[in-house]
Amino acid sequence: MLNALQNPLSLIGRLLLAMLFLPAGWGKLTGFAGSVGYTASGGVPMPEVATAVALVVEIGGSLALIFGFGTRWAALALAFFTLVASFFFHKYWALPAEQVMIQQLMFFKNIAIVGGLLTLAAWGAGAWSVDARRGN
Repeated sequence: MLNALQNPLSLIGRLLLAMLFLPAGWGKLTGFAGSVGYTASGGVPMPEVATAVALVVEIGGSLALIFGFGTRWAALALAFFTLVASFFFHKYWALPAEQVMIQQLMFFKNIAIVGGLLTLAAWGAGAWSVDARRGN
């Protein structure tokens, strides 16, 4: 039974992952100055460049996941981006005890997202994708 659900579940999974990144990228695009400020507050070097890269990765990666085009590469890029961002913005190990729980939860949520993206990179977009139509 689950084999029959492989293609719709793959599509739904790609769409759900894209729902995390597309609004974030769009927010950076439409509120660039504020996003640069937030990026700088995390201690990210060259915050203007980092924010520009982040919005390209988030928007481009999301669109790639939605359409299933270059899915494996997009998933790898989003996984790397998410992993790096987690270490800048969810430093639970450096916080007072009363602030640890939520940041630790956010950090490990991101690690789980990285795991999902790596699975997508390993297995591809599924049959309901541009990649499948192109024979990739």
